Amino acid sequence: MIVVWLVVSAALIVAEIISLGLTTIWFAIGALAAALAAFLGAGISIQLIVFAVLSVVFLVFTAPVARKHFMRQPEKTNVEGLIGKIGVVTDAIDNLKSEGTVILNGQEWSARSESGENIEKDCRVSVVSISGVKLIVKREA
Repeated sequence: MIVVWLVVSAALIVAEIISLGLTTIWFAIGALAAALAAFLGAGISIQLIVFAVLSVVFLVFTAPVARKHFMRQPEKTNVEGLIGKIGVVTDAIDNLKSEGTVILNGQEWSARSESGENIEKDCRVSVVSISGVKLIVKREA
């Protein structure tokens, strides 16, 4: 039975490597523990209990910690990283005339006011969202 548990564990490790989802690794650990129980002479019912209990314990208590440390959120890139940044109005923003530009990170962007208010040249604005290729901004307080 030791060989069966080792094969199950190996299969679960391979599945974890393929999926990278931190789900099957806990069951692979449980299978290794069951193989150890089999090696120590435990019966099949004890092996199954060891497998089930340790798999669930590892899944419940260590998976959240492991996910927190190993599966970090990807860093915002490109336009997502612009939200919240501060820019300067280079051409007055007038939503009714579809006019306005902002310099942000050394690049010039078309811009519109979030509230619809006109924003004068040289005002500091923060990016609220992005619509197509236009920054949606609000006046900085």
